[in-house]
Amino acid sequence: MSRVEASTSELEAEVARLRAQLVEHERRAAAQTEQLGRYAADLRETFKRERESAQELRRSYVATVRALSNAVEARDAYTGRHAERVAAYGLAIAAATGIELTDVPEIEFGFLLHDVGKVAIPDAILYKPEPLEPEEFSLMARHTVIGWEIVRDVEFLGAARDVVRSHHERWDGQGYPDGLAGEAIPLAARVFAVADTLDALTTERPYRQAGSIPDARAVIREQAGAQFDPRIVDAFDGIPDTDIEHIRAEIG
Repeated sequence: MSRVEASTSELEAEVARLRAQLVEHERRAAAQTEQLGRYAADLRETFKRERESAQELRRSYVATVRALSNAVEARDAYTGRHAERVAAYGLAIAAATGIELTDVPEIEFGFLLHDVGKVAIPDAILYKPEPLEPEEFSLMARHTVIGWEIVRDVEFLGAARDVVRSHHERWDGQGYPDGLAGEAIPLAARVFAVADTLDALTTERPYRQAGSIPDARAVIREQAGAQFDPRIVDAFDGIPDTDIEHIRAEIG
């Protein structure tokens, strides 16, 4: 065999070797792509199952919270669906304030459960149509701490526990149970305070008729900087009356 023939044979062998390597590389790449596809499908399925499980858990939490809220309102029936209205008002005010409270589901739980401590308040005080005597008011005020004691170890409630304990604190520090002032009051509780007062003023009570939304606005505005966080009041003022009326009509 001549030198040229030998070189040609070696070149052909090298080309054949390189082709075989390319085929093997493509085979491995295809196998890896297929494997990655299986991994991706498995991850999607796992994520789907976890999301469904989280959604089911969330539904269970909501059902539990609403059942407890309904049990509280069953003892204080004259308020109607107070907890649901206040929760809706509170979420609307939070959104208007630009606060990311609406991304924290536990906040709605707190709005719904704010008066859970009233289960321990005697009927004679809870249903009294006249203004409470000082010692009666002192006992009624205990519902914030009692409620907090009821929910404080319920892990899934999270920030809801702040609302239960602090929803009667005042911006000027004259509230209860801890006498917190200004931004020391949990933000969700400051939002709730405005929503709670709105519902109280626009709902008929045994000792007075329901007021109008404009009248309620005037009372709340007057208390900005005293009872309420001025920034929350400003946000509330930006919500049209029609939106508040819609919430009220929808919930009842």
